[in-house]
Amino acid sequence: MQCSLQSLNDCERSPNRTNLRVNFTEKGEAVKERREKFLTAKYGSHQMSLIRKRLAVEMWLYDELQKLFDPPSEAIDVDIDEILDMDSDDSRINHLRRLLSECKRPQQDISKFIADLLDRAKTL
Repeated sequence: MQCSLQSLNDCERSPNRTNLRVNFTEKGEAVKERREKFLTAKYGSHQMSLIRKRLAVEMWLYDELQKLFDPPSEAIDVDIDEILDMDSDDSRINHLRRLLSECKRPQQDISKFIADLLDRAKTL
């Protein structure tokens, strides 16, 4: 950075020094590559534990859906919150079976996936 004092002569003549200014100029790569600033939230350890647990279940769900629909034909959206909001396991199972009706895997693979998903969802 380079600092320059402007109107030094004016300052000596003026008792209130209103014309006194300091200008900073930046040179080099710093002007070209300004860093973006992001605001991040800080969570407590318990909240972070819950977030990690939820993320682990969602990543498992994504991986298992990739295996069930290999090659992926259509995007299947399984909403964990929607499943958790349902009243009973029977309604959850029926909902998941409707979502997975296009899956060409054997029924035992689909049933195993549903059972594993319900077990994991109960931990959230």
